[in-house]
Amino acid sequence: MQFHSAEFVTSVGFLRQLPRDGMAEIAFAGRSNVGKSSLLNRLFNRKNLAKTSSTPGKTRTLNFYRVNQAYYFVDLPGYGYAKRSWQERQTWGKLIEGYVQDRPSIRGFVQLIDARHDPSRDDLQMVDWLVHGKKPFLVVATKADKLSGHKLKNRLDQTRRMLALHGDIDLLPFSATTGRGKDAVWRWIGEVLNA
Repeated sequence: MQFHSAEFVTSVGFLRQLPRDGMAEIAFAGRSNVGKSSLLNRLFNRKNLAKTSSTPGKTRTLNFYRVNQAYYFVDLPGYGYAKRSWQERQTWGKLIEGYVQDRPSIRGFVQLIDARHDPSRDDLQMVDWLVHGKKPFLVVATKADKLSGHKLKNRLDQTRRMLALHGDIDLLPFSATTGRGKDAVWRWIGEVLNA
């Protein structure tokens, strides 16, 4: 898929604020601090279009980016960050659940996990939900550049074994620093949008 342009459109804190133009959407999910914004910036060839933060749990809204004037990338709030209040996390949960449950314009999900660690319980719950859902999804292991070749291979093998308990799931290593996996993510998005 050829990339031409990307622009931030809106942050959505309430379901009534969701865009109603019917453009196709690819949603990006993962725990807090997994590198969603960094991945998006790498895909966009921009440094700061998607705001990155050293503070986990910073994204509290659904952030919509219009890509190629034809579809949206939607950055979902990160899950699993305990330092936010229970009430705030409940509000995010309802927002995300409301968005993913009844949104026909969602064409697929990119689920991010950290290549350096075992998938968390929340990661595996999300993968299980995706496996049983009706939308295509891609699991991406971010921060792949943080481990050397042998250590990375061992970590990815362990993660694949854990994911295999939920089905036949591909795992794509990705690095926002080096660009590894970028073309493969774009290929997958192109296939989903053209299906």
